[in-house]
Amino acid sequence: MAEINLRPLADRVLVEPSAAETKTASGIIIPDTAQEKPQQGKVVAVGNGKVDEPMTVKVGDTVLYGKYGGTEIKHNGADYLIMREADIFAVIG
Repeated sequence: MAEINLRPLADRVLVEPSAAETKTASGIIIPDTAQEKPQQGKVVAVGNGKVDEPMTVKVGDTVLYGKYGGTEIKHNGADYLIMREADIFAVIG
């Protein structure tokens, strides 16, 4: 993974979404138009938090978030989501 030169502000988190599934368990290839949006990803940058609410996720955490959570951005040719920490449902692992 390349160095990220984006730093989220306050309680925001920058997440690199996991790749969408391209095949079913039985081996059927799913076309791009029918692929589900991923709902998990890896945290690549976090803000400093709010004065009364410190951040609980950290860089490297794998997280679950809502299907339509966050704002999609493209930076240096890679796709990311930027979202509030409150939009994250759980940390995996």
